[in-house]
Amino acid sequence: MGVFSALTTAVTGMQAQSYALENISGNIANSRTAGFKRVDTSFSDLVPDSALNRQIAGSVASYSRATNTIQGDLNATRIDTNAAINGDGFFVVDQRQSGVGASTQFANSNLYTRRGDFDFDADGYLVNGAGYYLKGQKIDPVTGQIIGSQPDVLRITKDQFPAKATTQIEYSANIPAYPKTNSAVSTTPGSELLNAGTGFGTNPGVTPGGTGTVVGSDLTLFLNRSIPGGSVTVYDTLGKATSVELRWAKISNATTTPAPGTPDTWNLFIAENTGATGAAVAYRNVNTNVTFDSTGKMTLPANGNITIPPMTIGGNAISPATAPISIVTNGTSLTQNGDTSGQIDARSIRQNGYTAGTLDRVSISNEGQVIGTFSNGQVVALAQIAVARFNAGNALKRLDGGAFEETIESGAPIVGLGTAALIGGNVEQSNTDIADEFSKMIVTQQAYSANTKVISTAQEMLRDVFNIIR
Repeated sequence: MGVFSALTTAVTGMQAQSYALENISGNIANSRTAGFKRVDTSFSDLVPDSALNRQIAGSVASYSRATNTIQGDLNATRIDTNAAINGDGFFVVDQRQSGVGASTQFANSNLYTRRGDFDFDADGYLVNGAGYYLKGQKIDPVTGQIIGSQPDVLRITKDQFPAKATTQIEYSANIPAYPKTNSAVSTTPGSELLNAGTGFGTNPGVTPGGTGTVVGSDLTLFLNRSIPGGSVTVYDTLGKATSVELRWAKISNATTTPAPGTPDTWNLFIAENTGATGAAVAYRNVNTNVTFDSTGKMTLPANGNITIPPMTIGGNAISPATAPISIVTNGTSLTQNGDTSGQIDARSIRQNGYTAGTLDRVSISNEGQVIGTFSNGQVVALAQIAVARFNAGNALKRLDGGAFEETIESGAPIVGLGTAALIGGNVEQSNTDIADEFSKMIVTQQAYSANTKVISTAQEMLRDVFNIIR
């Protein structure tokens, strides 16, 4: 029986090495396939039951050993929608069944892949080179909140991004303690002040003491007694842009007021119609006294916010009563300190509105968000890419196109990046090492040839046995 057992054992050896060679050939064939995970071969001995002193080496069986959790090299592609997972995890994808555009039907099953060469198709779906569609969750571009709880096939359309009306102007500036207006004379105390009750036909001071407006007939006098505070473009609900020009006038000095300890006081004016004449309104007072203490810190308004009154600039209505625009200083970003220039140093003037825009480009962040850049300058998150991890990633079942499906052995998916990160503009390459595969191929060939030698030797031994009979 020994010779016959040697024959069958050698046959199992040849089969096992053939199986190994098949895996090696597949690995080499896919050495340039994005996201491919090589399949190694493991061998197991098959020992028949026998007495302790009659045990034999036995035959052999071959099995596949997955390398799903071994990462391949990351290759930069310069395509913004491409992504590679640096670490553990798989993209969640789905397969198309029928239909086109918004009517496309999908299999509604979660498959998993490391192949991240995603790009837009004609309908706005992100699909990789093997035809699998990326899944994730949409993000509300206005609130930034994730929509829904389960990942779905992502579709990014080039719908217009809606306009947003300006509600806040963040204002950061230093107002000079002594404004060098055109009327200011260093040897004349108080000449730097607005002196709203002197020379003006209509008092532009805060109501009820004044009218809160600068009329066209007083425009030149007002410009000579005030200093520019910068300008900013604001937007209405339709995205129409309006330039808002700020101008400051000092109302009183703490040292010249009758009551000891009275702070320096300023008024802010908004240009309504700089070409106004006669009784037409040129500038409008925001109707709020802005005061500073001896250290230059803003003391009023207490909350640091100055509300712009409803007004019309260039035919455009801004700061309606239902949604007024607030100039936000937080009480710290607007100061009154000495400045030799005598002019306002407006360090930053920013507002939170914008006009409507269209999608210009899409990229993927390290956190797995699909980021949209719009023509109006807005950069917002549009979707969260679904990434799944498994306790036994090597136990996933392989499918065509570098995809995998969940098995009992792999366990249920754990959704989330964990400690991994997404690298946009990159694609993970095959984890096949050509040099290593060639080395294994040589060893496999030698093992196969050795098994054929065993068969030849067993055949000669059997022939000798038959010759004895003859």
